[in-house]
Amino acid sequence: MISPLDPPSGFGGDWVTPNHSEYDSAILRWARNSRRRAYVVAFVRDALDVASVISYARAHKLPIAIRGGGHSSAGASSVENGVVIDLSRHMNGARIDAEKRLAYVGGGALWKDVDEAGMKYGLATVGGTINHVTIVTADGSIFTASEQENPELFWGVRGGGCNFGVVTEFVYKMHPQRATVFCGNVLFPGNTLPAIMDKLKTWWEGGPSPKCSILLFITVSPDGNPINILSFFYNGSEGEGRAYFKPFFDIGPIADMAKEMPYEAVNGIQNERLVHDVNYYVKGVFTSRLRKPDALAVQQRSLELARNTGILPAFILELFPSEKALSIDRDSTSFLRWEGISNLAVVTWTGDDSGEKQEEAKQLVHELCSIVSTSDDKLSASENTGYGNYMTEDQVKDVNGNVKMEFRSAALFGHHYSRLQALKKKYDPEVVFNKWNTIVPA
Repeated sequence: MISPLDPPSGFGGDWVTPNHSEYDSAILRWARNSRRRAYVVAFVRDALDVASVISYARAHKLPIAIRGGGHSSAGASSVENGVVIDLSRHMNGARIDAEKRLAYVGGGALWKDVDEAGMKYGLATVGGTINHVTIVTADGSIFTASEQENPELFWGVRGGGCNFGVVTEFVYKMHPQRATVFCGNVLFPGNTLPAIMDKLKTWWEGGPSPKCSILLFITVSPDGNPINILSFFYNGSEGEGRAYFKPFFDIGPIADMAKEMPYEAVNGIQNERLVHDVNYYVKGVFTSRLRKPDALAVQQRSLELARNTGILPAFILELFPSEKALSIDRDSTSFLRWEGISNLAVVTWTGDDSGEKQEEAKQLVHELCSIVSTSDDKLSASENTGYGNYMTEDQVKDVNGNVKMEFRSAALFGHHYSRLQALKKKYDPEVVFNKWNTIVPA
């Protein structure tokens, strides 16, 4: 690696290069396999710092990555021999204006920071209700984007994400939230999967309450046995939640960790299973339904692969009532929303760092996703990208084997893609920001 250069003039943050005592910790990520040896990690303090680092990187022809929470298993927040603009150290705060019900959130904040700050006032938010953002674009310009100010840029970043710049501050609308909710993981033996699928079908098709959600994990326990986990959420008391989910509890769990807990604790209930510094691969797929035969096929194949490879897989069906999100004009943001579609995610994790084992993990993820995608008759293979943040590092290729970075993005953004391309040409024509579902300028 070339000798580190001095930070740009006026830079007020922390400039961490490979000879710095904090370098190894600065490039750590949730997924060990997404760690990259950056040329420099710039812990920025404000939007001016961000602008100066962008100019520095462009002047030295260095690639850029943006690190907010550092949770991308595909390495979108890391870069080899490039510059990481890291918001996590100095731009991670969450300030609440309780009277206006607004949260001012730094680009490096975690949901834990937002939840805890908001609940001091009995307020909570969701990722989609953004009032405005402050963003630094590829030429170092600093914009406030909202429905009134730079509305086209505001439209683009709500879905197009970091294709257009570095968001240094989000302003979220807040909503009243009760202090405690019923939530937690409930474990069932592997042979209960048919009964679970029947109950899920009845519950989902019957119109679930907007106060609840369910995640189904079809996975393998550390001792090599199949296991099903239902992660329940009910925005009410434990008594109300247990009554609502009674049909599932009647199946007969082997362990029950669900309980009434502080709202701000909800986002941490999976932490024990999804620890930091393990090799993760994640891929998403959409489904208009999860058929019982598909679920059983996933369970059987997961068990075989875990026993043969030593890699632990989890197949996760996310069932969130979406009526409220779908009630908003579909073209009001660039995020593509589907009616009657749920998301699935396949996650593998292993402590083995060998290239062979990493390749095995990727193949396992793709194989389990294909069991669902090939049986769904509502979505074509080209449309079925899965959630944009559940992605692997694999590049998409055309029929001649040539890498085409726009293929996946065009499918992901659907009829919004051409409009996003025009925005990319305006704000990032040289494709400076290219670490996540890259949009090709028009």
